Amino acid sequence: MSIPSPFQVTHTTDRQNMQLLIQLRWLAVVGQVVTISLVHWGFDIYLPLREMLAVLAGLVITNLICVWWLRWRQHDISSSDLFVALLADVAALSLQLYLSGGANNPFITLFLLQVTLGAVLLKPFYAWGIVVVTGCCAVALAFFYQPLQIMSHRSGAMHALYLLGLLISFGLNAILLVSFINRIMSNLQLRDTRLADLRQQAAEEEHIVRMGLLASGAAHELGTPLSTLAVILGDWQRMPSIAQDAEMMDDLREMEHQVQRCKSIVTGVLLSAGETRGDAPESTTLVTFMNRVAAQWQSHRQPSNFVYRKQVAHDVPIISDTSLQQMIFNVLDNALEASPGFVQLVVECPAQDEAQLVLQVTDNGPGFKGEILAHLGKPYQSTKQRPGGGLGLFLVMNVARSLGGQVEARNREQHLGGGAAVRISLPLASIALDDEPHHDAHPRTPLTPG
Repeated sequence: MSIPSPFQVTHTTDRQNMQLLIQLRWLAVVGQVVTISLVHWGFDIYLPLREMLAVLAGLVITNLICVWWLRWRQHDISSSDLFVALLADVAALSLQLYLSGGANNPFITLFLLQVTLGAVLLKPFYAWGIVVVTGCCAVALAFFYQPLQIMSHRSGAMHALYLLGLLISFGLNAILLVSFINRIMSNLQLRDTRLADLRQQAAEEEHIVRMGLLASGAAHELGTPLSTLAVILGDWQRMPSIAQDAEMMDDLREMEHQVQRCKSIVTGVLLSAGETRGDAPESTTLVTFMNRVAAQWQSHRQPSNFVYRKQVAHDVPIISDTSLQQMIFNVLDNALEASPGFVQLVVECPAQDEAQLVLQVTDNGPGFKGEILAHLGKPYQSTKQRPGGGLGLFLVMNVARSLGGQVEARNREQHLGGGAAVRISLPLASIALDDEPHHDAHPRTPLTPG
């Protein structure tokens, strides 16, 4: 399964921030239309409407270009892109102020909005660039501007209008800063959360790799003594003094059976680690594979009450997947340990959703504790007081994730008998047999019952 990189997470956040700038620019266009109309016709102050509307048209065209560019931009959105977008806003504001009184216009304080956005969105170099540009524009507007022409000659009209403009400018700055800074900070918090999740996932996968290496090494080391034990047990069974003792022969046969089982487990570990110690993976069908998994687990564990049900609309060809088999064994083992009296495995692949394979294991034990469900899939989260406890669901979830699936766990309602339920959902394409088998594209992780 493809895992997003920290670069991709930051790229997504920058796109969201660019969208916020586009929204802010639309608000600026609407606000300027309202302000120009109110000042020119409401307060009877002459404004160069043709020039100011031309600036507004340029701002609209710029924003439409930004919308199109952002939609078709496939590469990263960099800090320089955000810097250029803010420069466009600074340029439009400077032109409007030049046409309407320059530094005498109370709306010159809107430069502070651009500076604040630059400080939050941009890297330090570009943020200081915005400070320098806005500062130069403010100084220039103190000397170069078109004076306002007040048509009426009411006493104190200019002073009153200036105070009103200051209040409106302050309100706009406050409202826009609070609204957009909160949204920008929300984007940054989401980015930090995603980065933290990626770091946690990377740490878990590194943990799995180390465990896989240890398991593979242990499997290699165990192979030789197990083979030696099998030879010795065979020799003992052919000894006349032992062959005549029926009870001893039964014990030897049981020992030989357990040695063969250990060798089978070792072979499975090596196969999961990508090393072939037995036969190559074989093609089979979903129903055949699940029937064999259920039969093998029942034969090895011998539960007192094991229910196996299938709800498969159409059997499909798949690759016999060792890691999937180990994952199912692991969940069943945990259920059996919690509920020796009842374990159920249900396989679902309904006709209306044939691309999804659902495996559900239920029991009637005490269920999961709250802290286990709250930290589901974290290593060493277990009520079992033994070394290595709590790795079962951790490894199950990581194998499911490597296959593109997910794992859910919950406690069953008391009227249904209580206990726990673990639901594994997998895309059938991850194990389906096709021209390019998917099993080669996914790393396999050896499992150990936790």
